[in-house]
Amino acid sequence: MTEKMLTFVHLEQKYPHKREASERRTDFNEIYAPFDDNSAADQSSRCSQCGVPFCQAHCPLYNNIPDWLRLTTEGRLEEAYAISAATNNMPEVTGRICPQDRLCEGNCVIEQSTHGAVTIGSVEKYITDTAFANGWVKPPKPAKENGMSVGIIGGGPGGMAAAEQLRLKGYEVHIYDRYDRMGGLLVYGIPGFKLEKDVVERRVKLLEEGGVVMHTEFEVGRDATLDDLRKKHDSVLIATGVYKARELKLPGAGLGNVYPALEYLTTSNRHGLGDTVPAYEDGTLNAKDKNVVVIGGGDTAMDCVRTAIRQGAKSVKCLYRRDRANMPGSQREVANAEEEGVEFVWLTNPEAFVGDDKVTGVRAVKMRLGAPDAGGRQSPEIIEDSSYTMDADMVILALGFEPEDLPTLFDAPELGVSRWGTVKIDFRTMMTNLDGVFAAGDIARGASLVVWAIRDGRDAADRIDEYLLARKEAAA
Repeated sequence: MTEKMLTFVHLEQKYPHKREASERRTDFNEIYAPFDDNSAADQSSRCSQCGVPFCQAHCPLYNNIPDWLRLTTEGRLEEAYAISAATNNMPEVTGRICPQDRLCEGNCVIEQSTHGAVTIGSVEKYITDTAFANGWVKPPKPAKENGMSVGIIGGGPGGMAAAEQLRLKGYEVHIYDRYDRMGGLLVYGIPGFKLEKDVVERRVKLLEEGGVVMHTEFEVGRDATLDDLRKKHDSVLIATGVYKARELKLPGAGLGNVYPALEYLTTSNRHGLGDTVPAYEDGTLNAKDKNVVVIGGGDTAMDCVRTAIRQGAKSVKCLYRRDRANMPGSQREVANAEEEGVEFVWLTNPEAFVGDDKVTGVRAVKMRLGAPDAGGRQSPEIIEDSSYTMDADMVILALGFEPEDLPTLFDAPELGVSRWGTVKIDFRTMMTNLDGVFAAGDIARGASLVVWAIRDGRDAADRIDEYLLARKEAAA
């Protein structure tokens, strides 16, 4: 891989400014350029094997990154994969979508010395894809069945990680998910240009081959109550994630063509999967030839703007009330979006949506950052008399996600939740207020990263195992 490719693809030089239209990307290849054994070995060999592996310390899964980089340098890819998979149930996923610039790569000693981080994510992805291609990845089949069962509500990354760990321990595992495919936001929330759907399907198939039973289009509360599942299984894990869109209560919010991010992304992903999606095909949720305004500054907002570009939008603007340095999303994603032609409108906040039946514009106001609060973060302040209106044929609200009302949905009013709606757990045991019912991932910690969902799923599997073995011993 050339120096130019590494700089462009992995931002080894700090984030470039927006390019002129004649220089914008038009190929839309994903952030990982083609990798081979030599490329992987070259990148891995750059690891300094430092005494204090900050990359590992800043990985939620505490992946043993230096060791599998060293093995990759030596061409020992099967061993490298074994070490990677020992702490991570989906390294092919995290290698693609983890915000490495905020985690491992951003804390690489070489990055801190201004020489550009080892491209850990691309090596992780390559190792695992090579492992699948060579048949090194095996279904999670236990050495011995233990005669107990666990029901998992939610087939996203947290639920899938827990299912694999529990299956390896000998449990009969059932996953219940309301969608027609397993994978959760990996399938319906993250665009295919970042995470190919066959990669997720491959992992789901592996779980099925290991004996995990999948129940799709299954809604707890409709097809069975939480209490029904508690009676059926020895333990239940809630790993639903958080799907409720945060609302923006402004004048005109009810106009046509103003959509929550997940509805827009799900429509696009279903179309990409080959489903018949009327809302896409009739142009309702298709950005082609439209002036698109996305409101928000997180990774979901980046998914929306980059999807709109690929759909052929006339223009794509991203409004964020703070500046670039203070946005919560990945800076790598921002740079990719700029390369593709997205216009970022920093220090700008929407005041109202303009139009009759459908939105035709967004009235926005300029902001400035005021004095830092107690936590050191500057709060945005309105600049008086700075309002203006920008054209918009479609507005996408990417303001984050909140928990749904699970006690009502699950017909389980006794299930304890926090004032934010997350399921209350004892963070030491990961158990809810209901005996034998555990919770993990976003539904317990709030909206977070896929890598944290995997970590929580693994931890929950251990806590469930400890609980059930102790109960079994006590009953003996």
